[in-house]
Amino acid sequence: MLRRMQSAIVQALRPQVSPVALRFADSAPANAFSIPEGKWGCVMWLLASAAKGRPAAASRATFGCLGGGTGLGFGNQYLNWPGGIECFHYFLSTGNEQWEHGRAAEAEARSQLRARALEHFVHGERYLASPELVRRFVDRLPMTDVPTRYVVLEPLDQVAAGDRPEVVVFLVDADRLAALAILAGFARQDNDAVVMPQAAGCQSIGIFAYAENRSEHPRAVVGPTDISARLYLNRQLGRRDLMTFAVAFRLYQEMEANVEKSLLAGERWQEVLAAGR
Repeated sequence: MLRRMQSAIVQALRPQVSPVALRFADSAPANAFSIPEGKWGCVMWLLASAAKGRPAAASRATFGCLGGGTGLGFGNQYLNWPGGIECFHYFLSTGNEQWEHGRAAEAEARSQLRARALEHFVHGERYLASPELVRRFVDRLPMTDVPTRYVVLEPLDQVAAGDRPEVVVFLVDADRLAALAILAGFARQDNDAVVMPQAAGCQSIGIFAYAENRSEHPRAVVGPTDISARLYLNRQLGRRDLMTFAVAFRLYQEMEANVEKSLLAGERWQEVLAAGR
């Protein structure tokens, strides 16, 4: 019988939603949920599917939206935005009605974007104050080109023992978020073991967490601060209080080794769990 990964963190944390592992793969699980090629969809749907027990997968042809393709590590998909990447800079900020090229690109956008996205293309999504700030935001993203055909998202308890996912994502309420932050910094010599970057929801579980895997001292990434992603995740899971806490696998292993020595093994944490019932 295939042995599955056991998690001391899960046993101590008792999360109400299953953690999700992200791994790079050249094939997808047979029963994986995916967004059909050519159809719009949100990576949060994939995350929610895995959290509810069904693996999900995205490929270079089935990532759902250009932002999702970027966030999961299929290169800089913003280059393929209707009208070009500068129109994306205006989309995320003040809107393409502000400049001549953007207005001219509206016809192209109408053929590619759904109604809500088209509205934001014209009038702006207002996540940042100016196109220049969006340009700086994109330039500083840890763009990644994953070495495989797929990024697979699957429940952590379905991962085979001995496998090495890239990232483990916990979906947690405020109490469990605090506990995970304590555990991430438990054995560190500094106090920045957790970051909460300005990022799309898919970026906070994808490329930002991937980048931490390449760091000498990986940090956990909290999200989503992306309000659109929160709406989609809330609808899929029927919750409004969940945050993602994405840890590079090296940090996950460090945290696993420290559970029994940390506050999570003590009475105070049990009091917190009992109070939340």
